[in-house]
Amino acid sequence: MKKDLHQDICDQKVFSAVYEKYARELHNYLYYKYGQNLDPNDKAQEAFIKLWENCKKIKFASARAFLYKAANNLMLNEIKHQKVVLRYQQQKPKSYTSENPEFLMEKDEYLKEYQAVLGRLTEEQRVAFLLNKVEGKKHEEIATMLGVTRKVIEYRIYSAFKALKEGLEGFKLK
Repeated sequence: MKKDLHQDICDQKVFSAVYEKYARELHNYLYYKYGQNLDPNDKAQEAFIKLWENCKKIKFASARAFLYKAANNLMLNEIKHQKVVLRYQQQKPKSYTSENPEFLMEKDEYLKEYQAVLGRLTEEQRVAFLLNKVEGKKHEEIATMLGVTRKVIEYRIYSAFKALKEGLEGFKLK
């Protein structure tokens, strides 16, 4: 009986038959070529996923070639990725800073005090201030989000900034 070369790979039964026929063979090929470290089983599965995703474009006769090409490319990409990971693991992060210890202590103190002052703001002030200064939203955007007028948002941000200036009096603010 002659095989039909025009079978549709998108048909579940045909795809299952292709899987049954080539899955083990593809896994073994990847295992023998690249070894166990790069997980040839996963790459073989990914190749079949790519075949399924592209089933409309691929003819039945070229399914095997597509699988091998896709699996090989996946392994090569994994090798490149492992090289990048290794290169970054070998780089030593700098273990020093150009800031003096006094500056670092002041920075920690400032952050603690800043958090405390933020905690003392009303919820409306804090929300408006953080949306504007941290997330960079415009007054009109915040007003729309919160369902109030732009003037209300401006007042809340102004009063929050005033409270921060008063609360962080020992620190230089602009």
